[in-house]
Amino acid sequence: MVTLAIRALRAGAILVALFGFTAAAQAQAPSATQQKLARQVVELTGVSRGFEGAIPQVFQQVYGTYIQQNPDLSKEIAGVLQELIPEFDKRKEEIVGIISRVFAEKFTEAELNDLLAFYNTPTGKKYVTTTGDIGRDSLAKIQEWSLALNKQLTDRLRAEMKKKGHTI
Repeated sequence: MVTLAIRALRAGAILVALFGFTAAAQAQAPSATQQKLARQVVELTGVSRGFEGAIPQVFQQVYGTYIQQNPDLSKEIAGVLQELIPEFDKRKEEIVGIISRVFAEKFTEAELNDLLAFYNTPTGKKYVTTTGDIGRDSLAKIQEWSLALNKQLTDRLRAEMKKKGHTI
């Protein structure tokens, strides 16, 4: 009898949890306006450009998988995949939709309007056009820093190990 009561309580708790998660998910669904504004932000900022290689990457993965299994068919597989590129290139728009949905889920309508206002300013437009350069230049400088840090750490490790009587 106690076991039956415990099972009933667990079942009830599970239902409450499921209902709560469903209600929370529905409450957080972005409005049509949020989705429209988010799409404008994504298009204006060019965020989706960072994912332009997604479809070619999937093609490479599929090609790699099937030539490992069928190396003698590599030319034919490559040919078929080449023929399929136009069909699957049309799906790039789905990426914009996915990213727009994420933006709409993360930002309120007012915040999306603020983002649009910013990205339409001269500073916002400059930010969009220089983001790629900033990322590339930052990466290069971080790589330089990392190499210097690596050398400094290596030198310190060797010095400390030498104090302990070890040469590495």
